[in-house]
Parts: sequence; structure tokens; C-alpha cells
Amino acid sequence: MTWTQILYGWGGLNEAIFHLINGATPPSLASMVKFLALAGSYWTAPTVMVGLWLLAKRTDDARRANAINNALLLFAVAFAVALATASLLKVTLAFPRPSVVFGDAIRLIGEADSQYSLPSGHATFSALVVSALWALTSKPLQGVLILYLSAVGWSRVAAGMHFPADVAAGWIVGAASFQIAKVVIIHRSLKASGTGLWCGIAVCIAILDQIAKSMVSDHMALWEMRPITSFFNLVHVLNPGAAFSFLASAGGWQRYFFLAIAVLACGWLVVILSRPRSTTETVGFALILGGAFSNALDRALRGPVVDYFDFHWNSWHWPAFNIADVAICIGAGMVAFLTINSGNQFNNQHSGAANANH
Repeated sequence: MTWTQILYGWGGLNEAIFHLINGATPPSLASMVKFLALAGSYWTAPTVMVGLWLLAKRTDDARRANAINNALLLFAVAFAVALATASLLKVTLAFPRPSVVFGDAIRLIGEADSQYSLPSGHATFSALVVSALWALTSKPLQGVLILYLSAVGWSRVAAGMHFPADVAAGWIVGAASFQIAKVVIIHRSLKASGTGLWCGIAVCIAILDQIAKSMVSDHMALWEMRPITSFFNLVHVLNPGAAFSFLASAGGWQRYFFLAIAVLACGWLVVILSRPRSTTETVGFALILGGAFSNALDRALRGPVVDYFDFHWNSWHWPAFNIADVAICIGAGMVAFLTINSGNQFNNQHSGAANANH
């Protein structure tokens, strides 16, 4: 018996539980299964983040508002970690979906995928949501979160899309990604650390992105596309432009232009990280540095940048991107978010002082 059979097959229990849940799901629950699939989809991430932001803005308690903002920050960083981890695991393991293993012997609700079964992306995302909201909710609402987590996991098996082991692995990846984000961002031992630590985190981001790029380059042909879900593909494309294929169709000069900008930006970011700043702002700049450094390596060594994430809605595709682009966008968002909040606090204090003088 192999380790795969032990960890994934559970001695036959994985398949037995799948048949029990999938076979017992009546057609009348198809709409509920589809709704739960939507509720556990990566596409709902913006809704979660906007909801947390609005909740923080409308909360009068400063401590609770700070806790909500921390949860928002952790969720955003953990989302990037979880997406990268789940995608790499899917491609590396390439476990088949239940529809491939059992064929027509299962009940399918929705469009069937053929491979990349472990981990379940829906289970991963639902675990992220529960982890982010857990400390903000009362015990009764925590029960609702557990129900949500279980229902999303159940829906993936009931729909015939995943095995129970895929769901369990997704929960582990989601929860672990949130804990990693928590350690990196708010762990007390990191708050007192200096420039070396944050530059080290940036290097780790670059290494993770370069590993992903190497795996894609080694295991996928150029321009190959591998569907992972109905809205997400892994691709192997070369982008001579900037993030999200900006200036990709220019005549070749953009390689040296963007490389020069990246080198200057990395140097400036190292200087920024050497100065005292809030933890949130420092993490944001470290994420930007890691992403910029990794894409700069691509331009220096390869010429174009390797992109591999492809999200789409029906026939509309968002420009392909990579982990480095995700890090840059999240980091820039964190810095912008802090800047806007600081400006609002200044305006509120200024208005309060003016009213007091009157």
C-alpha cells in the first residue's frame, strides 16, 4: 500500500463516503448544491473583502474596527497564499475527479472536470472565510460558520465534483494559509524585526513565484491551457509586458524599460523597508518588493515574464497573471488602504478640532 492510498484513499473509506453522500443526494437539492458552490467560490472573495471594509467603517468601537481591518488584511494575504498553494498541489498531484474514476456511475450536478481534484478550491476558500470571521463573531454565529464550512464541503461531494479527501485537504490548505498570514503579519516577534526580515519575506515570495514558473515551464507546453474549474485555468504564456499583459504587444523595447524600472523600484523599496513604519504598511511594501523582484528576474533571465493563472467567465478572460502580480496588487492595496484611512482620520481630527474652537 502506497502513501497516496493511505493518505488519500483512507483504506477505501474515501470512496465509500463519496458514494454515500453523492448517491443519497436527490435531484430536488440541485439548486441548493449550486448555490453552495457559488457561496464557496473564489469569485466571492471581493464580496467578503468589501463586506469587512464596510463593517469596519460603520463600527464606532475603535478596537473592533481595528480587529475587522486586521481580519481583512489577513484574509487578503491568506487568499493569495491559498490560491498559489492549491494550484501547485493540483498540478503536482493531478489526482483525477470522481467522474473519471467512476464514469456514469455517479450523479453529476454541474459541468464535470476531469482532473486536478485535490485540494477542493471551494473547501479551501470556505476555510479562509471561516478563519477570517471566527474571532469577530459570537458563539452562535460561529456555529453558523461551521455549518457554512460543512455545507460547502458537502455540496462538492454531492455534486460529484470532489472526493471527501479533496474537501478535507482544502480545509487544511485554507486554514494553514490563514495561519501563515497571521504569523507573517501580526506575530509579535515580527513587529520588532528589522529590514532583513522583511527583505527575506520578499525573497520568499519571489522564490515561491519562481518555483511555480519553473513547474509550469517544465510540465506544460508553451501556450498550453489546463482547465482546473469552470472559471479557472492553469496556462503557460509568456508576457513581454507588465502586470496583466500591459504593453505586451510593444516592439521589444519594453523588456529593458520594465527591467530598469523594476531595478529602481526594488532599490527604492529596500530603502522604504529600512525606515520605521506600521506593520501593515511594511507588509504591503514587502509584498510589492517580492513581486517586483521575481518579475525582474524573469525579464533579466528569460526576457518575457511567465504567467500561469487564467480566470474567466464564460468566454471572457482576465489577462493571465502570476503569484508576483498577486503580491504586487495586494501590497499596493494594503498601502493604499492605509493611506486612505490615515487621511480620513486626519480629516476627522481636523473637523473635531475646528468644531471645538467654535
